[in-house]
Amino acid sequence: MTATRGAAATATGAIAPAAGAAAKAEEGERAALLGARIRALRQGRGLTLVQLAGMTELSHPFLSQLERGLAQPSMGSLRRIAVALGTSPIELVAATEAVPCTARLPVQITRAGDDRGPVAGFAEGEARMLAHGERSFHPIDHRSANTEPGEIFEHAEDEFAFVLSGAVRVEVEGRVHGLRESDSIFYVGGTPHRWWSADGRPFRLLIVKQRPA
Repeated sequence: MTATRGAAATATGAIAPAAGAAAKAEEGERAALLGARIRALRQGRGLTLVQLAGMTELSHPFLSQLERGLAQPSMGSLRRIAVALGTSPIELVAATEAVPCTARLPVQITRAGDDRGPVAGFAEGEARMLAHGERSFHPIDHRSANTEPGEIFEHAEDEFAFVLSGAVRVEVEGRVHGLRESDSIFYVGGTPHRWWSADGRPFRLLIVKQRPA
């Protein structure tokens, strides 16, 4: 059998040059998109690279390379950057899937059990973005089981949370509210907040958050 030009793998399972080059190009594109999003958020918050470095305890040169798409952060570093910029790892990761506005699909359907798209950190748990590309708001499927309040989050964007399952305590501006299945809460941007399990069991939230400017 003759080899097909541009085949994805050899008989031994090794990645062929064409596939390897494509994967490397895609990785580079995602790194560039991530860096561009971090730079846009930093500038939108009025922060210099030096200030962001101090807030995250990451080096100035590393952050500079990251913004230019020349470095990849660990999940720990990504979380530090996200918290400093008032966003979340899942929102930064979602930026690597961005497409030009003219190429956006006007309708997107996400089926139950559909595991497409990245899973990354959000608050004290993990989350998956339910709509992809540049959107005016972020619908997020968030799952967690934290029984302790954890750190307080604050961001410039308005946010809405709907309890899909479980029981949750939500602290907003120092006041704790108990929410159960089908309850919801909305708070404007700049409101300090955090949440945790009310009964020690896992919970699931639908979060709808304005896209960071």
